[in-house]
Amino acid sequence: MLRRALLVCGILSSLLYIVIDLSAGSRYDGYSFFSQAVSELAAVGAPTRPVVVPLFLAYGVLALAFGVGVLRDGADEQNRPLRLTGSLLIVYATVGFTGFTLFPMQQRGVAGLESDLPHIVVTGVIVLALLLAMVFGAFALARTFRVYTFATVFIVIVFGALAMPYGARLAGGQTTPGFGIVERVDIYAFLIWAAVLAATLLRHPPRGAM
Repeated sequence: MLRRALLVCGILSSLLYIVIDLSAGSRYDGYSFFSQAVSELAAVGAPTRPVVVPLFLAYGVLALAFGVGVLRDGADEQNRPLRLTGSLLIVYATVGFTGFTLFPMQQRGVAGLESDLPHIVVTGVIVLALLLAMVFGAFALARTFRVYTFATVFIVIVFGALAMPYGARLAGGQTTPGFGIVERVDIYAFLIWAAVLAATLLRHPPRGAM
């Protein structure tokens, strides 16, 4: 029962994140899903910050529980890649708590790159942790999941590279047409992967690394 509950958190966390993004963005007057970042929903002074920060913290709790569940599965089955995946998902969730609380970004045009640097660093650590989690996860389960995982990693890397040039424009308070779409492809690709990993483990408990 505990194992199942922890793994189900992987599906619930992904669904919650998407609901937060879509609902908060729809209620933020003037917000553009096409050109604005998800982090802007929780930026200092944003009208949606009081609502989305507690919800993103709830997402973090669910993501952390999922990481614990994956780690437990890897330990029980002596599956080293899965243990590493779970550990990195825990790092991802733990560091993620600080991204919206201790180190939020400033509203666009309010401050420069220096003010947003802590948030940028935290985001970099989060992206590295989730990429490594996916890479190790690719070798934890069957070949079909491995192929799907590497396709997801490719998408995250490509769209991550496409998002990089927007950083300076965002910090400078300039318009960033297309940035919202590029970033969301990155984020949603990982969220879907996490949900697929959870569903796969629920259906087929691992029996050692494959």
